[in-house]
Amino acid sequence: MAGHSKWANIKHRKAAQDAKKGKVFTRLIRELTVAARQGGGEPNDNPRLRAAIDKALANNMTKDAIQRAVDRGAGNTDTDNMEELTYEGYGPDGVAMLVECMTDNRNRTASEVRHAFNKQGGNMGTSGSVSFMFRHLGYISFPADSSEEAIIEVALEAGADDIVTNEDTSIDVITSPGQFGSVKDALVNAGLEPERSEVGMYPDSYSTINDTETARKIIKLFDMLEDLDDVQNVYSNADFADSVMVELESA
Repeated sequence: MAGHSKWANIKHRKAAQDAKKGKVFTRLIRELTVAARQGGGEPNDNPRLRAAIDKALANNMTKDAIQRAVDRGAGNTDTDNMEELTYEGYGPDGVAMLVECMTDNRNRTASEVRHAFNKQGGNMGTSGSVSFMFRHLGYISFPADSSEEAIIEVALEAGADDIVTNEDTSIDVITSPGQFGSVKDALVNAGLEPERSEVGMYPDSYSTINDTETARKIIKLFDMLEDLDDVQNVYSNADFADSVMVELESA
């Protein structure tokens, strides 16, 4: 139950930037409507919807806006022509990347994603070329000074898969997507309020980036992909070395 935290990856560092652009709400609404369309509008019976609602609330979306998106999805209205696609590829220095999209035109989306990879020195891969490196998991993260014993007791009892303790950084509870909501509820009800929580795709291993210029190229690719209207999430196994992070943050 010990390890080195990779929670603070590019995707999480960019969350604030996306919010400033106003794009995060559009993506959240898409996820809410599609989740409700596929699994129904009751979050207690729809783990994907529950995770989407938690993410929307964490990004300060109002409950009324969330409910409107859920109602729209449950009513099978304007989400019927939306298709979910995942593109796989390699970025600079061969880092693995997954790009989750929702689109009404797969040809347009594929062309735009391929262009981003090519322009930033990466390349699109075939289906299955990198997805085997990632797992669909829920992460519930607490500050490192939280009560590890209490978190372990409550989380495992509620059905968590594992708890990873990272010295001086965090205590991370790992769950299956289906157990994410119930585990988080149990922790909150026990007075253990998480610092961050999210369901996403997490790599089994990471590729350490020690070169600042390579890191900048990877970030540019992330930026270009996340600027695309059809892109929902971008995941990578890139892990910037501490020295690189210092240079990037001071730039």
